[in-house]
Amino acid sequence: MADTPLSNSYSPVEDEDSEMAPLNPTSTVDDLELTDSEARRNSIVHYRVYKRRFFGLVQLVLLNIIVSWDWLTFSAVSSTASEYFDVSQSAINWLSTGFLFAFVAVTPLTIWALHRGPKTSIVISALLIFVGNWIRYAGTRAGSHGHFGVVIFGQIIIGFAQPFVLAAPTRYSDLWFTDKGRVTATAVASLANPLGGALGQLIGPLWATQPGDIPNMVLYTAVISCVACLPTFFIPSKPPTPPSDSGNLLKPDIATSIKSLAFNKAFLLVLIAFGVYVGFFNAVSSLINQIFEPYGFSETEAGIAGALLIVVGLVASAIVSPLVDRTKQYLLTIQLLVPLIAIGYVILIFAPATRTIALPYVVCAILGAASFSLLPCALEYLVEITHPVSPEISSTICWVGGQLFGAIFIIVMDALKGGFAGEPDDTMKRALIFEAVISCLAAPCVFALSFLDKDSIKLGRHGAENGTERGS
Repeated sequence: MADTPLSNSYSPVEDEDSEMAPLNPTSTVDDLELTDSEARRNSIVHYRVYKRRFFGLVQLVLLNIIVSWDWLTFSAVSSTASEYFDVSQSAINWLSTGFLFAFVAVTPLTIWALHRGPKTSIVISALLIFVGNWIRYAGTRAGSHGHFGVVIFGQIIIGFAQPFVLAAPTRYSDLWFTDKGRVTATAVASLANPLGGALGQLIGPLWATQPGDIPNMVLYTAVISCVACLPTFFIPSKPPTPPSDSGNLLKPDIATSIKSLAFNKAFLLVLIAFGVYVGFFNAVSSLINQIFEPYGFSETEAGIAGALLIVVGLVASAIVSPLVDRTKQYLLTIQLLVPLIAIGYVILIFAPATRTIALPYVVCAILGAASFSLLPCALEYLVEITHPVSPEISSTICWVGGQLFGAIFIIVMDALKGGFAGEPDDTMKRALIFEAVISCLAAPCVFALSFLDKDSIKLGRHGAENGTERGS
């Protein structure tokens, strides 16, 4: 493959094992940065970027699309699925909730795999997706109403697969891309995940128009998933020459990194906001049909609303991410987007009751645009303010927060269904009020970042690659 030489820069000396010796467990963030600075002295390397990086990026995109499609296979057809399996819609919700809890369960293994390299993580994900899909299909064919327990088991296996690709984009972009393309690369791979959800919500109602169509819907999804997994085994492990100083930097060990994050106030504030907003996005995506159906909307209309949430978000992120890549205005962008999300959830309380589809579509479009633009910006900002902690550690922890909150929010919102005077019996208005209140309470976290000392929110990785250090 052709490669493009970049400018010379200082970088750390690599040892034979390409691992950094464990640091003192009491090391602070400043200690980590001092080690980074010392390691870069007296060594010059020619940095390069390779066209082959796009092959791995495309495969990461495909797997993120597939794993999210698998997650939301049943969300837009919850009524049809509940009739086929002869269970309640609350039971169908557990297909999504169990998937999210599965993410949390394999977090330590995810961090280990990504610390070894993104290819290890991506291959594990592909294998789990393959196995989980065929277990799900077997469950749908077991008897006249399928075997719901087997379907849940297959769904959980796919849930185990998700963190290995969802947390991989920051690690992959750090390893293969320069600072002029990382936000965009992270955005493309990360936002492919909700794109898969949009496809599931749009295509599901078309494939399953009646209960008897559910097995075929799951079969078609399984075939597509398996085809998408095949190229995984051919992606390159790492570039022969790093693209930048960050890509060549030997990262601190996992235990030291986690301890430094636990005392990083900026990281903790972003973690809270990220977890809440990703959690509510997951909850709305999972419950979209149950939010709108009580007011007379069809499964197809609910699916379109869910797709708008995602497609408009993808378009908005495609505009915002390159701008942030160039300007590095991470914090300002985050502080502009978070209030829009909170306001969107407030308006969503009243949108279904209008019984006209226009306002729900507009609200979903606004929520999608703000949420999707926020996602890659927040992930890359975390890498900057926690440098030189390896990107997969901060991103995996934040994704765990989002998935855990999402699972909890689905359970709480399902429990809040109904019980609102003057509304349909199964209305989710109380659940939407809960969602809006928590969203508004989380918003101040991102504004509190402005009151931390400048050293805490300085762009550490960007400064290191441009010859400056945090605190200098």
